[in-house]
Amino acid sequence: MTEESQRNFRSVYYEKVGFRGVEEKKSLEILLKDDRLGILPPHHESHAQVTMYRKDQYCDVLHALKVIRFISDATPQVEVYLRMYQLESGKLPRSPSFPLEPEDEVFLAIAKAMEEMVEDSVDCYWIIRCFVNQLNNKYRDSLPQLPKVLEQYLNMEDSRLLSHLKTCSAMPKLPYDLWFRRCFAGCLPESSLQRVWDKVVSGSCKILVFVAVEILLTFKIKVMALNNADKITKFLENIPQDSSDAIVSKAIDLWHKHCGTPVHSA
Repeated sequence: MTEESQRNFRSVYYEKVGFRGVEEKKSLEILLKDDRLGILPPHHESHAQVTMYRKDQYCDVLHALKVIRFISDATPQVEVYLRMYQLESGKLPRSPSFPLEPEDEVFLAIAKAMEEMVEDSVDCYWIIRCFVNQLNNKYRDSLPQLPKVLEQYLNMEDSRLLSHLKTCSAMPKLPYDLWFRRCFAGCLPESSLQRVWDKVVSGSCKILVFVAVEILLTFKIKVMALNNADKITKFLENIPQDSSDAIVSKAIDLWHKHCGTPVHSA
């Protein structure tokens, strides 16, 4: 790949449309708020008014949660986002002390990562909300199929590694929830994560498979040295962070290798 194509495509995109030097966090906010997530309408003249409506709705929901004493000023921000989402989707439990559902844990993981990328709390909530809705709706049927797709591509890239994982009975125990439901939130640092999420927002959840494949290839020696499925899973849930950028770059290369240069490759 050329030097330009290896860079975060947001930087290339913004330079092409005349915005040079846009800082990474800010460009992510702009990109995620475009019409692909449905947060802002395609007509730019409506943006200011819609932004005001979104802020008012955020404040109304926040106030309602405080009135019913579901949250307080001491409630962690990511939990506030969760309770807001639950209230708006009709899934608010009867008490804040009720145990969290698995889908709530997924939401919190994504919210924690997004909070590091987006500074404004109103923008952050709306981006989380729409991102989670995209996973739950657009990718609802695709995400459960990703473990099979992973096996398919891993077989093409390194059949010996796949054979080892099968011999150890590790394939069913790989951290699919972390990789595919949480979209690597809590696994990759935010600087790497946002490059992956760019692709997800653009219409391809298959990029998640190639990141998983590249993680396995990158740590092949370590994985091959482990003969216990639980130990393999534990290691993969806590991979070293220093090679994350390289993993994502190679995963994007794999994505292009197997899928061409798709605009939307679900």
